[in-house]
Amino acid sequence: MKICELILKSYGKFSGRHIELGDGINVLYGENESGKSTIHAFIRGMLFGMERGRGRAAVNDAFSIYEPWENPNYYSGTLRFESGEKIFRIDRNFDRYSRRAELICENDGEQLSIEDGDLTMLLGGLQAESYDNTISVRQMKVQTGQSLAGELRNFAMNCYTSGASGIDLEEAIQRLQEKRREQERSAKDFLVEKQQKREMIEQEASYVWRDVHRLEGEKNSLEEELEHRKEKEEHEKTDREDVNKGMMDELRPDKWRIHPFEIILFAVIIVLPFALVSRPWSYLISIILFLLSVIYVWNRMKVGKRPEKTEPEKMLEEITPQEEKISTEQLEWSCRHLAAELKEKRIQYENLQEKLEELDEVGADYRAYGRKKDAIGLAIERLQELSADMQKRMRKELDQNISEIMCEITNGKYEKILIDDELHVSLMSGGRRIAMEQVSRGTVEQVYFALRMAAGNMLQEEELPIILDDTFAFYDDERLRATLRWLAKSGRQVIIFTCQNREEQLLKNMRIPIKREEI
Repeated sequence: MKICELILKSYGKFSGRHIELGDGINVLYGENESGKSTIHAFIRGMLFGMERGRGRAAVNDAFSIYEPWENPNYYSGTLRFESGEKIFRIDRNFDRYSRRAELICENDGEQLSIEDGDLTMLLGGLQAESYDNTISVRQMKVQTGQSLAGELRNFAMNCYTSGASGIDLEEAIQRLQEKRREQERSAKDFLVEKQQKREMIEQEASYVWRDVHRLEGEKNSLEEELEHRKEKEEHEKTDREDVNKGMMDELRPDKWRIHPFEIILFAVIIVLPFALVSRPWSYLISIILFLLSVIYVWNRMKVGKRPEKTEPEKMLEEITPQEEKISTEQLEWSCRHLAAELKEKRIQYENLQEKLEELDEVGADYRAYGRKKDAIGLAIERLQELSADMQKRMRKELDQNISEIMCEITNGKYEKILIDDELHVSLMSGGRRIAMEQVSRGTVEQVYFALRMAAGNMLQEEELPIILDDTFAFYDDERLRATLRWLAKSGRQVIIFTCQNREEQLLKNMRIPIKREEI
């Protein structure tokens, strides 16, 4: 890819400014505050857009910093670039009210979609963070961000396993970890739901158990009442038979108060004294027997008549418990009904107890959550192990690439660079290991420059321009000359923003062609 032209229609201090760029090294010279950093930011904004910050962050975001000085409502620009022997044009309107972005192929007029990833595809999958950490070096910002370490880990994993760099390893691990957390939450929710269900069943079982005890008590009371009534009836029946019946009562029909045999017997007894006793005693005895017979008959005539209740008896009947007024048949029916209801309640209680026992067991659903969580954990572990192995290979290749670049731009002083997983750097010189804290600021910037270039070569499929904004302020002439020589040998388009003539003079002395543009 090569950037052909920048058209700053209305961006920062610029309005209608055209800048044409060529192959090889382009030097954009400008004094301090001439707008070099503004053009640098414009290239990034055209390639990746600009997001408006929110709240306090909106005061210092790129959108606010580079808002047009004149006519801020017209905030736009155009970038033309070449890719695959075709010329493409990006038109962006950054205005907050009418924001839009278009991508057009000038060769055939085809309109592509930035939202659907067509621009990303033309840039070889380059993302904004990778751009900031590799090919684009802002003023006084040569040190890379921590996100570069993650990108290199992804690159190592993807390229060494699938031969492609479209898979984000860290994102994949994060998604797996999120899946594992989801399984843990699901298992926890399952246990909470199970506990709530258990509490509801226990509460229902306690209600049913109380009903069982209540029904048992009522049934026992009814059975006792029925037993008491039976005993009472038996006792009353026995008493009546003892008082009102003798031998003749047993022979007498139930409907007769005086048996005819008794009348005949009384007549014989009354007449018998006349035959056995002399007069006048026979008369006296007969009269006495007659009177006794009359008294017996009178008493027998009163038996069987319903006696009228007295007032005390009526009052006693009113205060008699309701249960004693209920008939025995009703009590027996109630007892049978309670027995049926009690049986049903006991069955219900047993069913609830069985449900509680089932809840106490570890169900298949909960075991499934555990298996899924274990499987995800195993996948994460395998990915991390594989990632560590791939990182070792990547680090070896990265160490080799950065060492070659650093050796060339320092004229062989530092023959080897060592980098760990977090991109902490050490230098090797004359067989001695030197920490970054022991070298000069210029050497530190050269190390990070070499790291950016080596990482860019590894991460980016497309050969992209290198954009440097006052990057060489701490370089001495010899190392700057070596760095410019390396940039020229790379064959890539290089855009150097500078406020000095040193870069241009050294390039001319080395007879390296340049395109100079004053800002």
